[in-house]
This record gives sequence, structure tokens and C-alpha cells, in this order.
Amino acid sequence: MKTLKPVLLALLFCFAFFTSCRTEDDLAIDPPVGQTLLANSTIAKLMSKTSLNDGSFDNIIDNASCFNVQLPVTVVANGTEIIVDSIDDYQTIEDIFDTDNNDTDTLDIMFPITVVFSDYTTSVVNTYPELLALIAQCPEENSDDDDIECIDFQYPISASIFDEGNDLIDTIVINNDSDMYHFIDDLDDYAAVTIRFPITVILADGTTVTINNISELQAAIEDAEDSCDEDDDNDYGDDDCDDCTTGDLEVILANCANWNVDELELNDNDLEDQYNGYVFNFKSDGTITITENSNTTTGTWSVTGSGNNIDFIIDIPSLPDFNGTWNLHEIEQESGETEIEFEKGNDDELSFKSNC
Repeated sequence: MKTLKPVLLALLFCFAFFTSCRTEDDLAIDPPVGQTLLANSTIAKLMSKTSLNDGSFDNIIDNASCFNVQLPVTVVANGTEIIVDSIDDYQTIEDIFDTDNNDTDTLDIMFPITVVFSDYTTSVVNTYPELLALIAQCPEENSDDDDIECIDFQYPISASIFDEGNDLIDTIVINNDSDMYHFIDDLDDYAAVTIRFPITVILADGTTVTINNISELQAAIEDAEDSCDEDDDNDYGDDDCDDCTTGDLEVILANCANWNVDELELNDNDLEDQYNGYVFNFKSDGTITITENSNTTTGTWSVTGSGNNIDFIIDIPSLPDFNGTWNLHEIEQESGETEIEFEKGNDDELSFKSNC
């Protein structure tokens, strides 16, 4: 029996060693020091605000920025029934409203509808008075609110979940803002959580930034928080030129070639058909070249002002219908097409379109 004691002691030592000590692979999955996401921390709150549901994108339908109407929904815009089943259909409604700037635009919603709040909870709304009651609970137009709209996460994003012994127990894939919001909301359910960096964020101007750690992410969100117009108003013309500059207009006009007259209305007369086949090119030196078949004529153009008070001044001696000072109303840019709309007074309208 005495000879077995050293062997038993050795076995007990080995067992204790292997059950109490971590291997190098185990150590490699410990949460990085200073990189854990803590519930109610500054970065967690910023991430939550960034992932809140922004309800302002469909204000053309509900006039409320604190929730949106779940699609599909059927509406009647100025007498035209539209089944809205994608974000592109908001533009269809706007185009109907823009057909005549002197009429009274109306939009009727076919109830019941479902609305989605900032925390992604939903509610069924059966009547217009019920909808008005919800709208009344939203902040006023352009009021300060919790959501941060000037920066977005690029998904998917992976998160690592650790237990109290710092062992990796799960990996979560976050695919959208709703996932992110609920993930942050559940942080206190986990012993330790980290984001798998690098991740990418998208700024309001469309540029992307690579983020390598928690500190960089916090700095990026704080820098972006008030860096753009969140457009929390009830103006359905979300692409109207509230923030346009003369430089924006000058660059677009000069860089895009072969503009066609899409609309020209003077004194309630539609004249655009008279200018089919006319091609306008706006040069950066302030000159205009207009060609129609083999005929060429020239003129000048200039831009002054800012925001919704940008004036576009045209002088083409041989084409007086275009001459005068036009106010910039809207710039619409889609893949392969750009349209610029101008107004003069209460009735006159002019728009140019280019495949640019």
C-alpha cells in the first residue's frame, strides 16, 4: 500500500492541475481588457441610440418621426390609390403631390395599419383618430430626440459572449438595427460581451469608416451625433434643397452632360414638348451650349444663394422661355439619372434631366 501512495498523489496532482489551469488556447479567448461592452455604459447607450428605429423616413404618410407605418400599406394620394410596399413608393406619392404645386394635397390611409415604434414594438391602429392620438405623443417637428441618425452600422456584426469564468460560450451575429437594439438591451444578461472588430460604420455623407476598438467606436458616434440634418420634419419633400449649396448645383450641372428639358411650364402652359431634342450642356466657365439637330446656340448661367434660396440665373438670347431667375426646388439623384427642378414665382416650373 505504501508503494501506491506516490502514484495516487501524482494522479491527484495532475487532475488538479488540468482542471484548475487554463490552456494557451483558453487564454486566447479571454475578453480583451478594456473592450467589454457593459450594460448602461456610455458606449452601450450610444450604440442603442444609433440603432433605434427612425420613423422620419415615411413622414409623407404619417407625419410622425417617432414611429413608422409597417409595409405594405395602401394609401390614396390626390385620388390615386397606391400600394406602398417599398421605400421607392414614397417617391411615387411625392411625384403625385409635385404634379401641381397650386393644389391641396390629400392622403388617405386604408386602415387597419401597424406602426413600429423606436424600440421596435408594434401596435395595430384601426382608425384615423387612433393614429392622431399616437402622433400627438411624438415630439414636435425637428425637436431633439434620442435616436442618432447621422451614423449607421454596416452589418453583419459579430459579438462574443463569455461566462463568469471568461470562457467563450456563444457568438451572436447581428444583422440589422433591430438586432443591435435588442442585443444592447440584453447586455445585463451576460457576464461579458465583446464586439469582434474591425467593424464599419457609415456616415451621413455615405463615406465609411473602419473601427478597430471600443474607443474608436465611441469617438465616431459622438463626433457624428449632431453632424447632419436628421430631417425630422413633416415636409414630404425630403430631397428638397434645405442643405444644398451653390457648389452642389454647379458641380452637378457642369459634370453631367447632355441635359434634356423634362418640364417647362410658363403661365399654366406646358411648353416642354416644344423643346424635344434640345440638348443643354452647362460649362464650368458659366456658358451654356444648346444643340438641336445641327443647330447650336449659346447662353450663360450662374448660381447664387444657399439652401432653399439658391437662384439659378439663365440668359439664352435665342430661347427667351428659359431666361430669368429660377429658384432651386429639388435635386433628385438615382442610379444613372439626375433631375434638377426649379421654380419661378408661384406658377412657373422648369426641370432638366440627365443620364448621369
